[in-house]
Amino acid sequence: METNLRHVIDEEVKWDKTKTIVSKTDIYGTILYANDVFSKTCEYSTIELIGEPHNIIRHPDMPKVAFKALWDALKKGENFHAIVKNLTRTGRYYWVITDFTIDKDSEGKVVGYTARRKAVPNGVVKKIEPVYKTLLDIEKLKGEKASELYFEAYLNEEVGKNYNDFVVDLFNEELSKEEEEKNKKEINSLKKGLNWFFFGEANPN
Repeated sequence: METNLRHVIDEEVKWDKTKTIVSKTDIYGTILYANDVFSKTCEYSTIELIGEPHNIIRHPDMPKVAFKALWDALKKGENFHAIVKNLTRTGRYYWVITDFTIDKDSEGKVVGYTARRKAVPNGVVKKIEPVYKTLLDIEKLKGEKASELYFEAYLNEEVGKNYNDFVVDLFNEELSKEEEEKNKKEINSLKKGLNWFFFGEANPN
C-alpha cells in the first residue's frame, strides 16, 4: 500500500475517543483482525488492512527506538504498553495508549499479539511529544543506536523507570488530572488500573 507516499497533515483525525481500537497480528506484525473502530479511525477498510504489516499506520514522527522497546519486550514474553502517534490513510494522526498482549496456542506457543488502544489525555501528548522529537532528531543525525542509548540514559537518569512503567505512570497521572478538573468524585479507572481500562467496558468493541 501507499504507506510511504502519503502526504502528512498536521491535523488530528476525528474519532470516537470513548471506544477501544483493537487489532490482532501474527508474530511478524501482519494484521489478522481489525475491529470497526480501528478501520474507521485509520481510514482504511477492514479488508484493506487484513494481510498488511501493522506499520502501515506508523507515523513518521515516531522514533524507531519506541518500537524496538515494544518488540524486545514481546519477544521476552512480556506484555507491554506504549504511547503511539499513528498515521491515517489521509495523512492525519491520532494518539493512543496501547496495551499489547501475547496470544498463545493450546501448547503455549506464541502465535501472535493483540493490541487494544485508547485515546490519551492531552497532557500525555504534551509530555511525550518532545521526548519523541528528541529521539527522532538523534536518530536522523546520529543513527538508531545513538537514539537507543540516549533513551536508555534518559529513562535511567531523568525518569528512573523503564519505558513501560514510564508510560503507565504518565498516563495515570494525566488521567487523574483530567478527572480532577471535571470534579469527579472517584477515579475508578485508576483504582481498577489499566486492566479495567482495556478490558472492563460494558460493551467493548
